[in-house]
Amino acid sequence: MAEFVSIHSVGELDRFIASPLSFIYISTDNCSVCHSLFPQIEPIIAEYEELAAGRINASEVPDIAGRLSIFTAPVLILFIEGKEVYREARIVHLDRFEEKIDRFVSGYLASRGDGQ
Repeated sequence: MAEFVSIHSVGELDRFIASPLSFIYISTDNCSVCHSLFPQIEPIIAEYEELAAGRINASEVPDIAGRLSIFTAPVLILFIEGKEVYREARIVHLDRFEEKIDRFVSGYLASRGDGQ
């Protein structure tokens, strides 16, 4: 089960996304969508124990916006071996999100011989 860790700097982010599979949830303080969406995303991501999950408050780490080209919130990004492979922002369709995450994670694990 993947549990979200808080990321507090661009340096921490860079180290975090260097893992083989990583997911970042970016929110801001005054974003009602961010606060209502996270409890729906959390159990989906928790299904993937191979996935490192991080959470960033862009209000506390404003340099994140420039580093990841963030123009709105929330932003959900999946990285594979440090490269962004999937991004959703603001309005997230949960069925499609879950499908895409599953496809990317399963595909990556199968390519390494770890998948089923």
